[in-house]
Amino acid sequence: MEPSIPEVWQAQFATLDTSDPEYAVQAVERFLGLGRRLGASDIHLQPTAEGLELKLRLDGVLQQVGRFPAPLAGNVVARLKVLADLLTYRTDVPQEGRIREPGSDVEMRVSTFPTLFGERAVVRLFAGARRFQRLDDLGFPDDVLAALRTLLGETSGVILATGPAGSGKTTTIYACLRELAAWSSGTRSLVSIEDPIEVAVPGVAQAQVNPVAQLDLATGLRFLLRQDPQVILVGEVRDRATAEAAFQASLTGHLLLSTFHAGSAAEAIGRLSDMGIEPYLLRSGLLAILCQRLLRSLCACSRPTDDPAARLGLPVERVRLPVGCPACGMTGYRGRFVLVEMLTAQRTELGRAILSRSDAASLHHLAVQAGMIDRWQRAYQAVRDGRTSPAEVRRALGFADPV
Repeated sequence: MEPSIPEVWQAQFATLDTSDPEYAVQAVERFLGLGRRLGASDIHLQPTAEGLELKLRLDGVLQQVGRFPAPLAGNVVARLKVLADLLTYRTDVPQEGRIREPGSDVEMRVSTFPTLFGERAVVRLFAGARRFQRLDDLGFPDDVLAALRTLLGETSGVILATGPAGSGKTTTIYACLRELAAWSSGTRSLVSIEDPIEVAVPGVAQAQVNPVAQLDLATGLRFLLRQDPQVILVGEVRDRATAEAAFQASLTGHLLLSTFHAGSAAEAIGRLSDMGIEPYLLRSGLLAILCQRLLRSLCACSRPTDDPAARLGLPVERVRLPVGCPACGMTGYRGRFVLVEMLTAQRTELGRAILSRSDAASLHHLAVQAGMIDRWQRAYQAVRDGRTSPAEVRRALGFADPV
């Protein structure tokens, strides 16, 4: 039986000797190991007046683990910075680095930031060689998977993975890139410009932005076009310059993959238009927009209910609710699955709506009419199937009308 989070703290951290010169080394080693073992996506070290709080993001939700003593907070963060090759004597500026432990299949990105009570540090853990490597590992529905595989065979156009932070966008485009690398076996030129490089992908020439050298995403993309690429991954479309360069590249014989922050596939088109991207570029360059969310799966301890109030306004009948047991850490959930909608812009009516700068609601309606199954419909079905709860759907998708 898996121990609870408080039990883990008592067993692994509360017993450490605060007078031991190796306290920080042992503490960091233990919480990094704990994060890997529990499958955490992020480890947070939050300085407060009382001490350094340790939290883990498990299945998308932060959970408090415990608190390191305030006098030792600086030492713990400093040890983490040593492992990430960061400057320990600079506590007044944000820094970013990477940790790759020998023998581990998890890569870790470290970010520090100065705050009122000291440096805050966040470690993001990326699954390594055995998880989420290829498209089949992502858990996409068969219809989306088949369509995406077909589009990855195109020689030009833009495929965007959208959603909020922590929704798995980067995991998706890396899986697409690995798929292309495996298919081509070195016969296609695959390159990337990222900020930062999060995971090394064999068969891909990966580059990272360098603000000191004035190499940003847009500039790097323009230079990469002179490197005879066929497939280009841009880490994220953040501004008009990067978006314009990406869509121009897609019209000159390049398949381009990237991520973009947007609440829905249709909203992504509206946001790109608001950034100043011409409608003809969107209509001609877009192959597909994926919009995804990660929802927690109900543990086997969940119970059914017919109470209408438990539906939280969702158009479902019988639902299951989380209960909590030792196996799920008393949360009622174990693991996550992906909700995804896929909008393709080639359909005539939708293409015309893009050219006429229709709003997101209209674009969404046309996409659904053309056969897109949106994230809400997939969420309703997941609740009906007992995979998740109405509360989890509301946590991930909110209470706004489906658009």
